[in-house]
Amino acid sequence: MADDHFQPRRQGDDLITKFVGETGGLMRALNALQARDGYVDAANVPLLAKAFNVTKAEVKGVISFYDDFTKAPKGEHVIRICQAEACQAVGARGLTAHALEKLGIGLGDTTADGKITVEAVYCLGLCASGPAAMVGGQLKGRVSATCLDKAIEEAGQ
Repeated sequence: MADDHFQPRRQGDDLITKFVGETGGLMRALNALQARDGYVDAANVPLLAKAFNVTKAEVKGVISFYDDFTKAPKGEHVIRICQAEACQAVGARGLTAHALEKLGIGLGDTTADGKITVEAVYCLGLCASGPAAMVGGQLKGRVSATCLDKAIEEAGQ
């Protein structure tokens, strides 16, 4: 029956169908959507569920389990601050609070101008050089508030 076959509702969502039947197809489709849109739009959840014959809850569970999938667009610049124990011991929580206060946002949020998103991560592999952060895809160790302020200023320009 035609109703049993997945039909994309939006132009471009044929990229979902190309992964149907493949091992790991749901993950590959989510990665493709994330790469195309910068996030996984909630409108795609029912499409994914139908295409891969799973529930919407299962799709949402996969999206929420993996940190790389986001449900909203990120800022042009993403600042990730390590929250693991080694970085906490040398001030990561204070550094995070400083960044959030300076930007006027919450953790995981994006500034109103869409420039900067601040995220928590749990280990960047610089445990001996904490607090660690990733700014614009570059790892930084022994990050101070001054260093973070400079990164924020550069990102805001």
